[in-house]
Amino acid sequence: MTSSELWSRETAERYDAEETELSCAAVLEPTLDFLAALAGSGPALEFAIGTGRVGVPLRRRGVPVAGIELSEHMAAVLRRKIDEDTLPVTIGDMATTVVPGEFTLVYLVYNTISNLLTQDEQVACFRNAARHLLPGGRFVIELNVPPLRFLPPGQVAVPFDVSERHLGFDTIDPVEQILVSHHFTRDGDDGRYRREASRHRYAWPAELDLMARLAGLELERRVADWDGTPFTQDARKHISVWRKPA
Repeated sequence: MTSSELWSRETAERYDAEETELSCAAVLEPTLDFLAALAGSGPALEFAIGTGRVGVPLRRRGVPVAGIELSEHMAAVLRRKIDEDTLPVTIGDMATTVVPGEFTLVYLVYNTISNLLTQDEQVACFRNAARHLLPGGRFVIELNVPPLRFLPPGQVAVPFDVSERHLGFDTIDPVEQILVSHHFTRDGDDGRYRREASRHRYAWPAELDLMARLAGLELERRVADWDGTPFTQDARKHISVWRKPA
């Protein structure tokens, strides 16, 4: 078992409802276009597939998809959408779990590699991706750029959402490279708020490139979003593509 925090049944049951913005066509279609183009005619493997926000519609586009998921509760929500024969999911961690077959694409979306809380585990994740890739295959990660530019001296928190029903902010430990996302979400209309927090290990793009080299992968492309916007110093996130040499 890795250091990733395990998603509970309650969190899994409300996950899709709380992430509807990520499932809208404006967000999801560019993601699917990007991944489908890289997969080509070959199969894809999603690490930390969750409830299938990306994997299920990618499979429905005709790309054979398999998944690895640590939380049985998240996988159970996915299973209501699609059967095991159509999209097989293996319960396990993305750093060490091995599934049958070889893939033209392995991918991780929505900051999921940061769920691994040590550098060693993140390196192991890259090696596990390379283990599953066919020669010439690609490993793709979507990850936020650490928000340290927004952290003045003496400040320990960076807000990322301040709205009527949700308050979200990150606290950052720059020594351990640990970021804790805090969420205060309004439950119903009676004034109650639900508090949740999750830990993440952030990594800079250059650190990920070194992890890729240790796994025998080469950087092929880095962009700022799924639409292919150039990656610059002002980008809030990156989509990085590493290739296994043919």
